[in-house]
Amino acid sequence: MTGTGFVPINQAFNSTLESDLQRAETVTLPVTLLLLVVIFASIVAAGLPLGVGILTIVGGLAGTFFLNRFTDVSQYALNIVTLIGLGVSIDYPLFIVNRFRDELAAGASREDAIATTIATAGRAITFSGVTVAVGLSAMLFFQGTFLASMGAAGAIVVAVAVIYGLTFLPALLSIIGPAVNRLRLPSWLQAAPQGRGVWHSLASWVMKRPVLVLVPTVGFLLVAGTPFLSLRLANGDVQMLPTRIEARQGWDRFLADFPGQDQTTFNIVVSYPDGTPLTSQRIAEQYAFERRVAGIPGVLRTSSIYDLDPNLGLYDYERMYTGDPSLLPPQVQQLMAATVGKNIVLMQATTNSPQTSDASRAIVNAIRADMGVGGGGQVLVGGQTAVDLDVIKFITDRTPIAVGFVVLVTYFVLFLLTGSVVLPLKAVVLNFLSIGASFGALVWIFQQGHLSNLLNFTPQSIDPSIPVILFSIVFGLSMDYEVLLVSRIHEEYARTGDNTAAVASGLERSGRLITGAAAIMVTVFLAFGLAEVVIIKAIGIGLAIAVAIDATLVRALVVPAVMRLLGDYNWWAPRPLRWLHERAGLSDLGVEEQPQLAPAEAVA
Repeated sequence: MTGTGFVPINQAFNSTLESDLQRAETVTLPVTLLLLVVIFASIVAAGLPLGVGILTIVGGLAGTFFLNRFTDVSQYALNIVTLIGLGVSIDYPLFIVNRFRDELAAGASREDAIATTIATAGRAITFSGVTVAVGLSAMLFFQGTFLASMGAAGAIVVAVAVIYGLTFLPALLSIIGPAVNRLRLPSWLQAAPQGRGVWHSLASWVMKRPVLVLVPTVGFLLVAGTPFLSLRLANGDVQMLPTRIEARQGWDRFLADFPGQDQTTFNIVVSYPDGTPLTSQRIAEQYAFERRVAGIPGVLRTSSIYDLDPNLGLYDYERMYTGDPSLLPPQVQQLMAATVGKNIVLMQATTNSPQTSDASRAIVNAIRADMGVGGGGQVLVGGQTAVDLDVIKFITDRTPIAVGFVVLVTYFVLFLLTGSVVLPLKAVVLNFLSIGASFGALVWIFQQGHLSNLLNFTPQSIDPSIPVILFSIVFGLSMDYEVLLVSRIHEEYARTGDNTAAVASGLERSGRLITGAAAIMVTVFLAFGLAEVVIIKAIGIGLAIAVAIDATLVRALVVPAVMRLLGDYNWWAPRPLRWLHERAGLSDLGVEEQPQLAPAEAVA
């Protein structure tokens, strides 16, 4: 015997989300520690970012529970907070620890190493936190949905990560001092002499043939994004649960054994705010309206107070409902009590089409387009299909505003950082390239179902919240990598005036850092890709794909090719904006001071 229904299904979602979170943490923590050991070649140094990351997750979850005292928080919020938190809370300490070790290796005292680390890497993670928070702020434009609470919760955990990185971790490093390099292991990531590294060679190779590299790479990203053109949005349902869950099994069995139970019902309310709905004129209008609804293609039947008997006509119903209701048969009185209010009349229409199908949506749109109820009447359509359409419209209507806000704010901040109007535009365009490719992969995998057997899920339409969540997170993280790379290039260009050499040197000195940070991010996101709830699985895999594309194809190939073609125009700005940047710019945020990820030499 299996049980199903709204309550068991909701409980199944909650319990499965909890087990997904535990599974992700179980997989992520040891793999991340292994990656950190490979990066730092020191168990002590590797353990610090992981420890701070765990503390950040605890702080972020505490902040989320505090937020829940003032507003509703989505059942997905804990998973998203952990997903974002594990990424940035390990990423930021990685920068701090690496810089501290590099300063010690250069002969700085413990106190001077801490001071320099805070002045450089500390400012870097602060700026990075701002860019990620700006991306997450896109979700705040969707007030009334769970997206707003997720955006706020995500911003909280990012803030906690930055605070721990600027306070707790430096204090801990000042206590540990040179012992940060203890328990060293052999390293395969020793830095090559300047100008001879893999990243320098790659950048030089790309810039010798920028068009030959740029065209196929951009072409690949555009082709990868083409499945997104067939995106179909629909609110998630029980199919987001794995088939092993009892509530899912019960629902599937119910539909299989009782044909017709998956019919879709539309609740239609005819409302008259200014008075009674049962006058002779309004009865005639409602009667005609219901007959038109019954004639809509795909409508199986309608039901209302005008469907008592096929032998009754409009004249009969007018006599019944304009007279004394107490004289009506008891069954009719009960029906009226259930479907007629002070100002409304309730009708229903039924179709054999599934609730998220195009046919059901067409019926809702046709009913809403019917303006035949006069006399001050208003037609309102409810039911799951109508809710589905309204949620999609709500999100799609606000998405351009949210995207525009994030793009404009990010553009302005990058201008303050670089003093260029070209580089921020390039950053935004390349961001959309990587995001578009990841969205295409999302549709190809989860809507078209190409990897459904491997990933163990039921192909279905994309929940409208998923693209919003992916955009909000990916845009901020991509700008994080953009800042790391372009700031170093900017420093080299300001020093030498040679754009080509600056790009090669900047990529050489930041490539290891970006690769290490991206590897940790991808590990975290793929761990959430093991989730059984499809929405979490889709977000995890979508983020992993986006970060992998951004940190490899975009940063390693597209960025140097574009910057080589633009030449000195990379740094161009109109005279008034140059004047503004000279007085209000953020040109030295310390990001360019970031060291490579090669392990520092042991300090005695």
